[in-house]
Amino acid sequence: MEEQNSDPSSSPMVFAVGETVFDIIFKDFHPQAAKPGGSAFNAMISLGRLGIPGSFISEVGNDRIGNYIKSFLRDNGVDDRFVVQFNDGKSALSLAFLDESSDASYDFYKDYPNQRLNEKMPVFGENDYLLFGSFYGLNPVLRPQVTGLLSAAEQAGAAIYYDPNFRSSHLADLDRLRAIIEENITASTLVRASSEDMENIYGVKTPESAYERVAPMCDYYIHTANAAGVDLFTPTFRLHVDVEQIQPVSTIGAGDTFNAGILYGLYTRGINPRNIREVSREEWSRILDKAGEFSRAVCLSYDNYISVRKS
Repeated sequence: MEEQNSDPSSSPMVFAVGETVFDIIFKDFHPQAAKPGGSAFNAMISLGRLGIPGSFISEVGNDRIGNYIKSFLRDNGVDDRFVVQFNDGKSALSLAFLDESSDASYDFYKDYPNQRLNEKMPVFGENDYLLFGSFYGLNPVLRPQVTGLLSAAEQAGAAIYYDPNFRSSHLADLDRLRAIIEENITASTLVRASSEDMENIYGVKTPESAYERVAPMCDYYIHTANAAGVDLFTPTFRLHVDVEQIQPVSTIGAGDTFNAGILYGLYTRGINPRNIREVSREEWSRILDKAGEFSRAVCLSYDNYISVRKS
């Protein structure tokens, strides 16, 4: 991988690496919306709309969908120079089927080349942030590239945010993948996982038991559990935040937008691995409240990201 300076300016950057798909959303088998998606992608679009400088690391086909995705990033303030366009294959499609609770199940259609993410990669600064997760952070085909990014970010002193987003469709491979998940947790400054993630990965059902698993590898953990609220665990305190109950239209971007809200709070406050221990309970509470606000807002439409320039 060739390294390339991320930005000639001195402003901190938020980077994210992850899969990009084109989502077609169905309710009762009737199409409702179509738009670019992917967990890290959704978070970056929200951050771009908030005016946070960011750059996305991914891959799309050299086709109509790929061109649209790259222009969509740019139009929303996200740098696309590290989005590789390949000729041998097509951009990925995702069919998202919403159930009666507006939660989605997926069918994916992918046609990737043999060589992936083998072009230029960013150079991190000590005040930068890196978001990663989902199966993209576990895929053996991409593991060398992902570990290279993690190593570079860690050596630079950047903050690393991990969302395992581990779906039940990968449970058959859990014995092989758990060690990689734990490598990712160990490399991270902050881990945010859902109750479903932790039940899938470790068979645990409570925030406390989830943190018992994470704590030996990462000091800072956020546990989201839908109506049961959000729990933050740090080396010195635990914080619980209740969540407002809503009737969602679609929950596809809920967790991704929550991640964007946390990163927005970290970025705007200049929180990094060197000063994270100084963040008070009150400040964390404000960060979690804002992340929850973003997450609820995105659930009220078929968008995967917050409205333009929401603040």
